[in-house]
Amino acid sequence: MKKVTLSSVLSALMVLGLSSLALAQDAAAAPAAGGGVNLALVCIAAALSVGVAALGCGIGMGSGIGGACSGIARNPEASGKITVTMIIGLALIESLTIYGLVISLILLFANPLLK
Repeated sequence: MKKVTLSSVLSALMVLGLSSLALAQDAAAAPAAGGGVNLALVCIAAALSVGVAALGCGIGMGSGIGGACSGIARNPEASGKITVTMIIGLALIESLTIYGLVISLILLFANPLLK
């Protein structure tokens, strides 16, 4: 098992800490002027959340399938175990893309600027 490095722990803590700051502003306290700019930023964030998630997951799926194909080519007797492991890994990778889609839908439909 890999060691958890200090930088990965600090990165996770930074993401968790900054998310609470991002959600701290109340919708009633949002400035009325510049609502169009905020709405545009929400739409860009929704598009980027799906786009970046799909890009990263596509790269991960491609490398995973490539590794599985080379493993099966080297050892055809282990194709069953490799295929099962590959399908489970692809399902977990695909769930990350679905999380990006859920985030974009939350940004678009639970936003007080759109009401």
